[in-house]
Amino acid sequence: MQALQVFLLLSVTLSLVEVGYSDGGFCSAPSVLDSETSSKPMYWKVTNPTLSPSHLQDLPGFTRSVFKRDHALITPESHVFSPLPDWTNTLGAYLITPAMGSHFVMYLANMQENSRSGLPPNDVERFVFVVKGTVTLTNGYDFSNKLMVDSYAYLPPNFEHSLSGSESSTLVVFEQRYSALENHITEQIVGSTDKQPLLETPGEVFQLRKLLPASMPYDFNIHVSHNLLLD
Repeated sequence: MQALQVFLLLSVTLSLVEVGYSDGGFCSAPSVLDSETSSKPMYWKVTNPTLSPSHLQDLPGFTRSVFKRDHALITPESHVFSPLPDWTNTLGAYLITPAMGSHFVMYLANMQENSRSGLPPNDVERFVFVVKGTVTLTNGYDFSNKLMVDSYAYLPPNFEHSLSGSESSTLVVFEQRYSALENHITEQIVGSTDKQPLLETPGEVFQLRKLLPASMPYDFNIHVSHNLLLD
């Protein structure tokens, strides 16, 4: 089975660079992406309301989101949050859904104080990645893990679990119906991006890590790229 390669679009500046501006046009405007980036929390760009040039940040209707036949990019200024079904004290913004032509769901979950997750539908596997705050993952055996920023968890289909938070936190959640193979079973995985080896990316300006095992039981993978911003 060929694994579905899903790229989790999370970026972080790894070094300070000098940004050059042209004499005119769109790129000449002051940008949010400047030297102050280095003082921001990790993955702040995922939850920041907008990354547009400063002179366009308050322009009604401005968006950089793109929806095409074979891909979609839903940028932060287009996120629409509403209560997530079966979750408590949590607002969600859907990024990708079957209604857009995909066979999986990806959404942001903003968990507040005393929040708790619901379970995915039957036979649906779940992957969560923490981009803000801390949550507690508890399975059906009362075994718990603290998931902090840059931590993630893979939850097999029909796996009893819950995610709870005592503070404001944000998760990226990926869910899809599991494609089962005879004699192959997935297991719960809890990890952190910085513990995963770097993949070779010759000539590229980003660092790439794969978060799930590249083995037959797992029918998709998640990659995280940490970009070096160049201009």
